[in-house]
This record gives sequence, C-alpha cells and structure tokens, in this order.
Amino acid sequence: MKKPKKQQSGSTPAIVALERAGASFTVHAYEHDPAVASYGQEAAEALGVDPRQVFKTLVAEVDGALTVAVVPVAGSLDLKALAAAVGGKRAAMADPAAAERTTGYVRGGISPLGQRKKLPTALDASARSQPTICVSAGRRGLEVELSPADLAALTDAVVAPIARD
Repeated sequence: MKKPKKQQSGSTPAIVALERAGASFTVHAYEHDPAVASYGQEAAEALGVDPRQVFKTLVAEVDGALTVAVVPVAGSLDLKALAAAVGGKRAAMADPAAAERTTGYVRGGISPLGQRKKLPTALDASARSQPTICVSAGRRGLEVELSPADLAALTDAVVAPIARD
C-alpha cells in the first residue's frame, strides 16, 4: 500500500475554491500509478479508507447539457437516475475532451469543485451516510476530504440516489 503524503493547500482551483469558501477540509496526496485503470479505487487503497467514502466525479450529458455526477468509487453511475435527479429525460456519458475542456481538469483528476464552468451537479445520496467523503482535488494523486453537506452546498448539488452497486 502506498503511503499518503501531506500537500500544501492552494495548489489547484478546487482547493482555492474551498479556501475562499472558508470550508473545513483536509488534503490528501498519494503517488499516482499511471498504469492503474481505476483512479478512485487507487485513491481508496492509497489513503486506506473504505471505497464507499471515496467518490469519483463523472461528467455526463443530460438532454444535451453537461452535468456532473459524484458517485462512490465502489459503484457506478445510473444514467437514468441522474437524468431524473436533474429534471432531464436522457443521459449519456460526456465526450472526455468536452469534459476536460469545460471543467478545466484532466480525466481522472476532475473535481466537482473549482471548475472552469460551473455545471449542474448531482451527489449520490449514499454520501449522507458518511461523516466525510473524499473527492478529487483537481489532479490525479490528490484528494480532498470534506463533509458531504459542504460539498453539496458548494456545488449547489442535488442529492439523490444516482449510483448503483
């Protein structure tokens, strides 16, 4: 298991957004292995936390509009549930290049916070069962831990059951 290392804050737009908001959060860094396919699972293992506490940020298109979905790394996104949660009819995964261009982050490091363009966001309801959750801090190998309520408030997220096991 890789040992987490401490990181100075202020190094990504997500961390800057948290600092500006006065939110309570902790930054966790770990050595990212480019050969790993599941960034979220890698983060959970490197940080030594339950995968249900680590959330991945996915970008989908709902009725043609880019939308952020934040779901546990242990599960997957239910596209129909996402569409319903944000008042849409159809959802599909977004083109990765469009997601990167719009959020300002690279795939595997997209954070729900500090995006170049603020997108509608949905947070899986399972987050409520955790005192804190970890999400990408804006680059591979960097996570931010905060309360689900703070994440929902800072992203204006709809909280709904959008993940499946």
